[in-house]
Amino acid sequence: MIETPGADAPKLTGRGAARRSELFDELVALLVGEGFARFTLDDLAARLRCSKRTLYGLAGSKEQLVRAAVVQFFRRATTRVEAVLAAQTEPAQRLSAYLRAVAAELAPVSPQFFDDVAAFEPAAEVYERNTRAAAGRVQQLIEEGVRAGVFREVHVAFAADVIASVMVRIQQRQVAAATGLKDAEAYEQLAELLLSGLRRA
Repeated sequence: MIETPGADAPKLTGRGAARRSELFDELVALLVGEGFARFTLDDLAARLRCSKRTLYGLAGSKEQLVRAAVVQFFRRATTRVEAVLAAQTEPAQRLSAYLRAVAAELAPVSPQFFDDVAAFEPAAEVYERNTRAAAGRVQQLIEEGVRAGVFREVHVAFAADVIASVMVRIQQRQVAAATGLKDAEAYEQLAELLLSGLRRA
């Protein structure tokens, strides 16, 4: 998972920055908890107890607000996942910790949010970019384990491609449709499969 500020990041500097930052945090929590497709700007203003003008101070449209909120969700998740990873040193534990930390970040997120992200191209692109980055991180972790002799000698590029394919299917809601697993549960299962297959006997 990885996310960096984009050109459409909310305007959280200058006069009233603290209140705008607090409001944006509330917006992210609302959208992650309930999704966003059904909300109008009027609905969001009412739920956040602010004016539409205040929301326009964050971004110029509902679409820009939503995308910025999705970016913020993944940016924060990435920070926490990397902190979990940094606390581990043994390769197998690092791979397990990474995937389970991703699962933990996704666990509280509502299915409606993921469905809405998948249906809204600007947000889906953010999720897809983070998924690709996460797959790249997993490849690095597998390479660490192989070099350390903890994992079997596998074709790392092939393993990473398979993992990336699964992650993309999770992101595109295909795994949920096929198995009924939530995104977080799918990452837990992926961690189990990977570690079982990679560890030396």
